[in-house]
Amino acid sequence: MEQSNGPIQQPLRAASADPGFIPGLTGAASPFKDAVPRSAVRDAPEETVKDAEPEAEAEAKAEVEAEVEADAETGVEDVVRPVPGDGPSFEAADRRGRIVADAEGVRLSYDEEACEFRWDEIAAVESEKGRFGKRFTVTVHTPDRRWYPIEIIAPDRGHIAGWEAELDAVLDAYFDEAS
Repeated sequence: MEQSNGPIQQPLRAASADPGFIPGLTGAASPFKDAVPRSAVRDAPEETVKDAEPEAEAEAKAEVEAEVEADAETGVEDVVRPVPGDGPSFEAADRRGRIVADAEGVRLSYDEEACEFRWDEIAAVESEKGRFGKRFTVTVHTPDRRWYPIEIIAPDRGHIAGWEAELDAVLDAYFDEAS
């Protein structure tokens, strides 16, 4: 008969050991998981590659037409969808971290770790500059009371004021506080 020395030991599953434990810290599944490797495209006959392009275009066009028809049926006339590059954007980076905020949402990356938030996933965004020095901190708050801070070191203190103004313009354009 075996003796038990207590509960079964399970592997440690916490943010310090598994970055996937924190929702949003690791990116979503790759949209390219079903993609064909380049070597297969390179080795394929030329006719096959040419035929694949119109099919992809036709599928994308059909998808857009279906959305327009669905909007027409529900009575929505003008649906405003933000287009990347159409409005203000903000980007700040140093040697380790990067913050990007645009029409798609907010993306934070630090070394090899990255997280991405769509505007509907964000409860608040706050920025803070260090009292002394060149540190600029942006914190993204989610509705489930989690927060994700990132600190960027500016080349000089003058950059921080410009970064705050750019970030405010992006938040004014895309962030809806009513949601």
